[in-house]
Amino acid sequence: MQQQNTNFSNQQGIMQQPPVMVSTKDALYFNDILSWNLLAMKKAHFYAEHCQDPALKTVFEQCGQMHQRHYEQVLKHLNTTQPFNNMQ
Repeated sequence: MQQQNTNFSNQQGIMQQPPVMVSTKDALYFNDILSWNLLAMKKAHFYAEHCQDPALKTVFEQCGQMHQRHYEQVLKHLNTTQPFNNMQ
């Protein structure tokens, strides 16, 4: 219980360090985040390919690139392995 208190900032409820383990619910949420960004990226790419207006085409391309960056950033965080310094 004390470890949980040291991981959170009391005033804002912000986690200072990630938990040692990821719950099933968290893992499913990560899967959802990746799926949503992948779908949004694919839709934006599809709309950009079929759009006749150059300004809208640019907006759709930028939107797709943003979702791709988000997807890659989440994957990067999930693939990062950091040693646990406080495990005894």
